[in-house]
Amino acid sequence: MTSNPSSSTSTDAPTPAEGYAGDVSPQLAWQWVQSGQAVLVDVRTDAERDWVGYVPGAVAIPWKHWPGMVPNPAFDATVQAAVPPGGRAVLLCRSGVRSVAAARRAAELGLEAYNILEGFEGDADENGHRNRRGGWRFRGLPWRQG
Repeated sequence: MTSNPSSSTSTDAPTPAEGYAGDVSPQLAWQWVQSGQAVLVDVRTDAERDWVGYVPGAVAIPWKHWPGMVPNPAFDATVQAAVPPGGRAVLLCRSGVRSVAAARRAAELGLEAYNILEGFEGDADENGHRNRRGGWRFRGLPWRQG
């Protein structure tokens, strides 16, 4: 019997992390968002969301801008405006790397910030393809393209 990633749910607790509140599975992040316990912040570039897909209802706040991947000077003010005082943020990027940096910065700003493990597309497989080894889309969570 094989596991169906779209039917998997996770009630696992966050894992501790240095410099921010912790790491959470995509499933736990979605549970928190659905129950109003967290704001989903997509820190990918506008180009990534346009070309690869996005999570409906997520707040789009790029950590860096395309092209050139220059830091977003409005990140601090925008994330503080998006997450209510005392609120929780779950941060999503492509593979769960940029969102760590963004979660650390959000924590420095006083937010309870979590990195979403695996990101939107997950890690690349042996052929360099994504969406086959974890990630928001692989887990069957809501997303749209176009």
